[in-house]
Amino acid sequence: MDAIFYLSFTKSATQSQDQQCILHGESFFSIRGNFELEEKSRTVICGLQLGKKKLVKLDDKPYKRASEHVGKFPVVLIAPNDTDVIRGTSEDRRKFFDAIISQVNGPYLQHLIQYNHALKQRNSLLKQFAERDFLDADQLQPFTEKLIELGSQIFKVREQFLKAFQKLVNGHYANLSEESEAIDLQYESHFFENIRERFAESLKKDLILKRTNIGIHKDDFPFLMNEKPIRKFGSQGQQKSYLIALKLANFDYLYEKKGVKPLLLLDDIFDKLDDFRITKLVEMVASETFGQIFVTDARPERTLSIFEEINQDVKLFSIDQGQAEVLT
Repeated sequence: MDAIFYLSFTKSATQSQDQQCILHGESFFSIRGNFELEEKSRTVICGLQLGKKKLVKLDDKPYKRASEHVGKFPVVLIAPNDTDVIRGTSEDRRKFFDAIISQVNGPYLQHLIQYNHALKQRNSLLKQFAERDFLDADQLQPFTEKLIELGSQIFKVREQFLKAFQKLVNGHYANLSEESEAIDLQYESHFFENIRERFAESLKKDLILKRTNIGIHKDDFPFLMNEKPIRKFGSQGQQKSYLIALKLANFDYLYEKKGVKPLLLLDDIFDKLDDFRITKLVEMVASETFGQIFVTDARPERTLSIFEEINQDVKLFSIDQGQAEVLT
């Protein structure tokens, strides 16, 4: 499952660093996948050798930057740890939305990479100034300007995206929930205010904390139910419905923008869903809402019983110690 995700995003869904994808005792990893897209067969190769730059190739042609590949083969992953999007930090929510937008907007991803690079440089200067008890405002200003310039562009894309995405979430939540509560998805950003003034006002705090406290990297996207945070006041069932609604909206948004149905990866989710929500998902599968779906389950008999109810082609594989065996 993670190999498929990696071939789409050029990074793991579970490991924060590429080196962690290499088996213990080995010096490299390599993944190869064949995709059928618009009646063409495409081959993607991703690999990393310790001490060397990551390699990403499409049809034997290497990319200069791995980020150029993101969005070529859209993927939506639904996994047990997705609850971090609801219950976790603002960083978890930013990563979720950035992953969606980046698959349809290449310039956005590049702006995000450049912003994080400028942020790292500005933070490094702040640490130096704090350690020396000295401030060179002229040296800091170019990085502040860069954050304002790139942050403004990122902010506009996020704001526009959320207006369209909210409608998709509302529709799916209404279908998945047995209740009629009102839900909302808000956007909190320093860029709604005078951003230059905010940076100036925060400089003293930045020096004390040795990091930049104003900017797009502090954005948050509160999920509300009846005008209250769902992570605090929503029941477990309501949080599950909201999360699946977010993921299905993710699927719809990519399909609408890319013109091709994303691969849907369902990673061991049936233990986390009740019968009502499983039924809703199966109904969508039966209606051919989705394209190709990959499902992992520690209980194969359960998955088979679920998919026996619908008239769809199913292949069952057993994976043991990294070796796959075709069962059906």
